[in-house]
Amino acid sequence: MERMDMHSRNEYLKVLKGRYLRAKSKKEKSQILDEYCLNTGQARKYVIRKIQPKVSLNPKPRKRREEIYNGQLKAALAKIWEIFDFPCGQRLKPLLEVEVDRLRELGEVNLPDDVCLRLKRISSATIDRKLKHQREVLHLLRSKGGPKPGSVLKQKVPIRLTEWDTSQVGYVEADMVVHCGSSTFGEYINSLSTTEISSGWWEGEAIMGRSQEDSFWALKEIRKRTPFRWKGQDPDNGQEFINQILYKYCQRERLEFTRSRPNRKNDNAYIEQKNWTHVRKVLGYLRYDTPEQLMIINDIY
Repeated sequence: MERMDMHSRNEYLKVLKGRYLRAKSKKEKSQILDEYCLNTGQARKYVIRKIQPKVSLNPKPRKRREEIYNGQLKAALAKIWEIFDFPCGQRLKPLLEVEVDRLRELGEVNLPDDVCLRLKRISSATIDRKLKHQREVLHLLRSKGGPKPGSVLKQKVPIRLTEWDTSQVGYVEADMVVHCGSSTFGEYINSLSTTEISSGWWEGEAIMGRSQEDSFWALKEIRKRTPFRWKGQDPDNGQEFINQILYKYCQRERLEFTRSRPNRKNDNAYIEQKNWTHVRKVLGYLRYDTPEQLMIINDIY
C-alpha cells in the first residue's frame, strides 16, 4: 500500500480529530486510532500526542534564515572571479583568503570590512553555487560569441555538389576512412581515399592517426602516383582537409579547392562508392593500429 505524504496525513488526521474528540467511549476512540495507524503506518503513541485538542495540525511557517551572502557580496565575488580569469571554487577560495585585502589597496574593489570578512570565510561549494548563473552566461558567450576553429576557413572554401563536368580529367574527391574497429580510443590507422571524377581512377594511402601534417603528406604521395595533372580537389569537412596547410598548398599549386556540405555523404558520392569497393570490401571494419599492419595495407594499396 502506498504511504501518504505529510500533508495528506495531517488532512486525514484533521477529519478524524473531530470524531475522536466527540467520541464518548475509549473503545470508539481506540477504533479511530486503529483506523488512522493502519492507513498511515504511523506509531500509535505519536498519533495520540498529535490528536490532542491543544496540538495544532497546521504546518508551522519556516523560519527564514538570515542571508549571509547578499547581493553586494555576490557582485564582489563575481568581479574578483573575473579578475582571476574565472577559476573554479576550489581555486578561488585560497585566492580570496590572501588577495582580497590587496585588491582593496590597489583600488580594484571597494568593499566594506564585513563583506571582506565574509569573502575570506566563504566555502568553495558556496562560491560555485553563487556563481552558477555567471558560469552559464560565460559558457554561452564562449560557445556562441566567436568563431570556432576552422569555421572562418570553411567560409573561404566553396561548397561543391555532385554536378561535375566529366569531360575534364583532373578533379579529385578525397575522404578519410577510419580503421578503429568498435572503439575510437588511442591511435589507429586511417586510409586517405581519393578518386578522379571523370576516369574513376582510385588511389589510397594509409597513415597512423589523422593529423593535418600526415594527411597532407599522404595526399602529396597520392598525387605523385596519379597519371594525370590535378586541376582541383573536393574533400569532406574534416579538419584533416580543411586547414591552412592544404588551403595554402592549393593556392600555390593553382588547384581549385572545394568541399562538401557537413553530414551530406551524397555530395561525395564518387569517393563514397570507392570507399566501399576499394577499402571496406578489402579491409572490413576491424581495428588496425600497428606499424606492421600499416605497411601491409599500403602494400595492398
